[in-house]
Amino acid sequence: MRRLATVAATLVALAGPAAAAAPAATARGTEGPATILAAASLTEVLPQVDDTARASFGGSNQLAQQARHGFPFDVFLSASPQHTQALFAEGLVRKPVAFATNSLVLIVPRRNPARLATVGDLAKRSRLRLVVAGPKVPIGLYTREVLKRQGLLRVLRKTVSLEPDVKGIVGKVALGEADAGFVYATDVRAVASSVRVIRFPRRAQPTVIYEAAVAAQPRDLEAAQAFLIALLGADGRRALRRAGFGLPD
Repeated sequence: MRRLATVAATLVALAGPAAAAAPAATARGTEGPATILAAASLTEVLPQVDDTARASFGGSNQLAQQARHGFPFDVFLSASPQHTQALFAEGLVRKPVAFATNSLVLIVPRRNPARLATVGDLAKRSRLRLVVAGPKVPIGLYTREVLKRQGLLRVLRKTVSLEPDVKGIVGKVALGEADAGFVYATDVRAVASSVRVIRFPRRAQPTVIYEAAVAAQPRDLEAAQAFLIALLGADGRRALRRAGFGLPD
């Protein structure tokens, strides 16, 4: 009961003053499933949270731009607070709430042709095909943070492809089209038979927090609230844990 009360309080906070300012159409009864803009790393887990949601997956930076350009949506799920907080400041979403955490790992193809055993080996290989995301994509930003903390930013010169989201990195490495790439720990499960995982010191780990935010003028406010109940409730939290995500304090 205490957890349900917390979820209810969160929903009230998310609705906030913007609920009163939203057009009347957003307050009518639910006409269908919620439309979600979701970080690509949530592709596998989101159907376990709500299998009726209509989701568009991609890099959080790209999804934020879609929101700015008027794409109709109910809830935005970002792999970085940077994008939800920016949209909140612009009045395009209501107050964001953290719902999950993650961590980064380095993956290599199962055969590991570059013979990488540690992150430090990236600097020791003269011929290396590294695949990363651009600096505006959350996984790309986190990758650069990891490399900076380990004094390895120079290895970015070995990048052969800049991907728009984490799934692009996972695919290139799993198919053997790249020697290594940084991904979220939760992305490994889908390609576990095709890649090997290289972990790095805890001190090098960035803080990866996912945030959810309801659109300032959602297509359907009730659909957005129903989705958030599923995401923030006990079943949603269990689904996130099973998929390898952490939960914020």
